[in-house]
Amino acid sequence: MNVFEAIEQRRSIKAYDPAHRMTEAEIQQLLSLAMLSPTAFNIQHWRFVVVTDPVLRHQIRAVSWNQAQVTDASLLVILTADLKAWEKEPARYWVNAPQPVSDYLVKAIHGYYTDQPLAQRDEGMRSCGMAAMTLMLAAKEMGYDTCPMDGFDFDAVSKLINLPEDHVPVMFVVVGKALEAAKPRGGQLAMDEVVIYNRF
Repeated sequence: MNVFEAIEQRRSIKAYDPAHRMTEAEIQQLLSLAMLSPTAFNIQHWRFVVVTDPVLRHQIRAVSWNQAQVTDASLLVILTADLKAWEKEPARYWVNAPQPVSDYLVKAIHGYYTDQPLAQRDEGMRSCGMAAMTLMLAAKEMGYDTCPMDGFDFDAVSKLINLPEDHVPVMFVVVGKALEAAKPRGGQLAMDEVVIYNRF
């Protein structure tokens, strides 16, 4: 399957085979690909909480409108954003760059994010969104189906996973083997309605 096919065929699936298990090698491959997603200043804001504890998954399902895919999918990944990643040893994000480049970018990171909570949050959300899409397309290439989710109690999930105070939950992505085909697309808007050249 090529990238075009993965984009065209990826659909949100709600019903998964609860007996199917992904191998640890598959999970590691999937996460390593998601970690190649772009982030501003290479800060890599995303933190992937992989929930393997079945009791915890049932607790999360209970605060996710009892949606079956939370427990039935082979993999539940909670994408969270570290809002303070920009100030946590930022030189490590450029450890392989020439020193003048690293020095310049570390200074730029501080200049961009210091005292800018909205920029910190927005950047974390953008980063997690791109990582989620990478995760879903990579899963499709591996023969799996996915569903991005925000239908859950964010505060309750944060408590259940012991989320640090400087992190925020962004979304779930579940991965697994579909039991049912996706329903027909609800309807795509016409290109001339959503693509604007130059100005509105």
